[in-house]
Amino acid sequence: MGKIGYQTMKTDRLTDDLIESDLNELRIAAKKLASHAFKLGGGLGLGTTLFRFLAFLAAMGEVGKWIAFIAVVLRLFFPRHFPDWLEMPGSLILLLVVSPSFFAYTIRDGLVGVIICLAIGCYLLQEHIRASGGFRNSFTRSHGISNTVGIILLFVYPVWCLVLYFL
Repeated sequence: MGKIGYQTMKTDRLTDDLIESDLNELRIAAKKLASHAFKLGGGLGLGTTLFRFLAFLAAMGEVGKWIAFIAVVLRLFFPRHFPDWLEMPGSLILLLVVSPSFFAYTIRDGLVGVIICLAIGCYLLQEHIRASGGFRNSFTRSHGISNTVGIILLFVYPVWCLVLYFL
């Protein structure tokens, strides 16, 4: 058997030339964009540009805190209405944007923080008792005792803080 040769079509060369010319035009456009960006940014100075970028990140952080808060509330209280594809982005926003100081200095030691903790404790206790099949069953099932005691403590602590707050 002999070697089989393939013929190239005339349109193949034309297509290669068109692609190469398109790539050259993209390179030229990218070089012009970079030079214009440096000219515009160079007039402001590196320090000003850096501070503007940091201000932008800080503003995004404030918005991100509220986005993360809404994602947590939706996931916790309305799990059927929270789409699965939003779970990873919501967790990522929560990890990257929400700082512990936001909660520690704004709501943790106040009445609002105690009420939020009480609401979460009530909800978790109610869901755990419902999933166990009743209050008595929540203590008899495996891992039920530790879960129930932990959730009850999560419920009792804010009640005790409310008692101390109003006395």
